[in-house]
Amino acid sequence: MSGERDHLQLKKMMAPQLLPETYVYCTFPDFQLPDRLAPICTFREAEGLTAIVERSQAERAQVPFIFESRLITLTVHSSLDAIGFLATISTCLAQAGIPCNAIAAYHHDHLFIPVGRAQEALALLQALSADCVQAAV
Repeated sequence: MSGERDHLQLKKMMAPQLLPETYVYCTFPDFQLPDRLAPICTFREAEGLTAIVERSQAERAQVPFIFESRLITLTVHSSLDAIGFLATISTCLAQAGIPCNAIAAYHHDHLFIPVGRAQEALALLQALSADCVQAAV
């Protein structure tokens, strides 16, 4: 299965899950990731390698970091070519003034939310999903 594409179904079935770890963003201009880091995600940019790692790893490796965040995974298997789903999610959070760094992976969409706003973001996403379920009844 290549994942769900239907916008309404995605919202109804998104089942957001907040992970307990705190994640941070690090950058490595030389594109070399220290051996002590096991990132959840990396991205190669012209300026260097970006790595998202658990804060405790960055602290142990003594590498600078920014954006302490919590990870919310939308557990619905979303298609990589689903139209508008992440736009709806980010708009919902933006209307509440909550920053969101979204990453679409093979099976799921993942949201990095500032630590102090993660519970609020989770509640908003759960309400958005529940509203879609109630509207369908």
